[in-house]
Amino acid sequence: MDDIKIMHPRPSAIVAALYTLRDLDADVAILHGPPGCSFKHARLLEEDSLRVVTTAMDETDFVFGGRELLSSLLEKVIDLWHPKRIGIVGTCTSMIIGEDLKQAIEDVDTDIPVIVVEVHAGYHENTHGVIMTLEAARDVGIIDDAELERQTGLLQEATRLEQEHGAASKEYLEPSRGDLKYKVAERIMGLLEDGKNCVNILNAKKETAYMFADVLLAVSECAEQIGSESKIVNISNLDTGIGLPRIRRYAVDILNDLRERGVEIHETIGGLDEYPIAGTVAGKIISEKYQNFDFAVISGVPHAVPMESLSGMEVISITNGPRQVLPLREMGHDSVVVEIDLHPKTLGVSHIVESELGATLREMCRVKSSPNKR
Repeated sequence: MDDIKIMHPRPSAIVAALYTLRDLDADVAILHGPPGCSFKHARLLEEDSLRVVTTAMDETDFVFGGRELLSSLLEKVIDLWHPKRIGIVGTCTSMIIGEDLKQAIEDVDTDIPVIVVEVHAGYHENTHGVIMTLEAARDVGIIDDAELERQTGLLQEATRLEQEHGAASKEYLEPSRGDLKYKVAERIMGLLEDGKNCVNILNAKKETAYMFADVLLAVSECAEQIGSESKIVNISNLDTGIGLPRIRRYAVDILNDLRERGVEIHETIGGLDEYPIAGTVAGKIISEKYQNFDFAVISGVPHAVPMESLSGMEVISITNGPRQVLPLREMGHDSVVVEIDLHPKTLGVSHIVESELGATLREMCRVKSSPNKR
């Protein structure tokens, strides 16, 4: 039993490969495996402009192989949708029986770039599937060696972060819904009423920023609505010049929304794919410039911000991971909010999506500023 490291379910490297294909602006991803493999995420990704189809291997194909199935489906995909970029992703089944996914490209006459990822779900870290996809993209000229090296470094840091303070930090983590949102909203409003100064941090992973940014927005809006004298410094990883084009577009969308609603970002700590290291940058900035502030609101990947930089502050964190609650509390976070079902709500969008905490905080501040208009 000593070889069991983590008992709770972990993210799949196959799913990670699919999301990376989306980030690389693939039009279609072909899953070479059984029809139900990665069903939930395959369906969700179709809401975010990536068609996902399957070779639907059955018991006969498990024995005799599915090379013809894959070649035939690749031809059909090309005929139906005329994609500019295609991904082929392995599954546990096709990898166990030793299918050569690259052979399908040789069987089909096409000059369309095809990113072939020979991956299965047997890796302990889902980041392995991301790296494999990026390596395959490099091999067909979609990204260069420098971007591959940059991304690989970030993924290694993300893995370390999860092992130290995330969902991979314990043998078993009990899922939790965290603190009640109205209680946390009430606390934030109370701090703003008392004129306490706030570092308002967005350190989010890719598309999840569409909702996590709403918390940053709601804190600023609430302060204005109740006439708070608090100083609020907005810190975010919304650098539009870093990362794959799709990820940069997310940052552009969110910054446009924030500007339209009168919210300024005072400190930029990196891009939306730099969340594993952006927290450290935020910590350094806080230590140098905002050490005497009273409280911090951290949305997205709160455990990336070093606790020593938040010494003396009340720390309120917002995550979308039920298994992240305990590690955050053990780090010393005073309140932890979980935005359940955040990820499905941020696929295929181009504007900030209201969070449950943000909606609660806005309503409380509205009532506070207009007590006779309930």
